[in-house]
Parts: sequence; structure tokens; C-alpha cells
Amino acid sequence: MIDLGARFGKHTTAVTRRTCIVIIEVANGEETQDVGVMVDAVNEVLEIPANEIEPAPSFGADIRADFIDGMGKINGKFVIILNIHQVLSVEEMATLAVARLTRCSYG
Repeated sequence: MIDLGARFGKHTTAVTRRTCIVIIEVANGEETQDVGVMVDAVNEVLEIPANEIEPAPSFGADIRADFIDGMGKINGKFVIILNIHQVLSVEEMATLAVARLTRCSYG
């Protein structure tokens, strides 16, 4: 399970009544793996038509630009669509874990 708040470099998610674990199927080549992602809350699950998705902005978001796949428009408001392959990149998370372990060992 991955804490999305921590993954974005923010605070770890405090578990409350609204905290949810979203199960995501991630494809890696021909294999798929189910990953649990802990989030603050889920308000709604939507399917956004392709014609309502715009390219990711190059600035202005509160998260890394490479984590954003696009911006969906829902009832005149925008929502961020994550690039789940980048957010859940096994290689990058492994590198981060090793870096944290190294800091803990020497810190």
C-alpha cells in the first residue's frame, strides 16, 4: 500500500473516517499488479470523456508536473488526472526507499 500524500512529498495521510484505500491495477509489460493507494477521501468515481480532457499545464499544480497526465473538465471545474504509471513507478519508489534507508542508517 502506498500513502499518496507521502508519495507527493506532503504529510503522511492521517487515518480518519473519510480515509480510503483505492485499489489500482497497474500494468508492467505483460503483467499486472494490484496496488493499494491510501487517500484522504474519495468524493466520486467518474468516467471523463476524452474530449473533456486537456493537456497537463506546465505550471500551477501543487504536485510534480510528471505526475500529471492531464486536466479533466467536470461541470465547468477542472480535476487533475494522474499519470498513474509515473506516480506508482516501482523503480523510482525503490530508489526513494533506498535513499531513506541510507539517511536513517547514517543520520
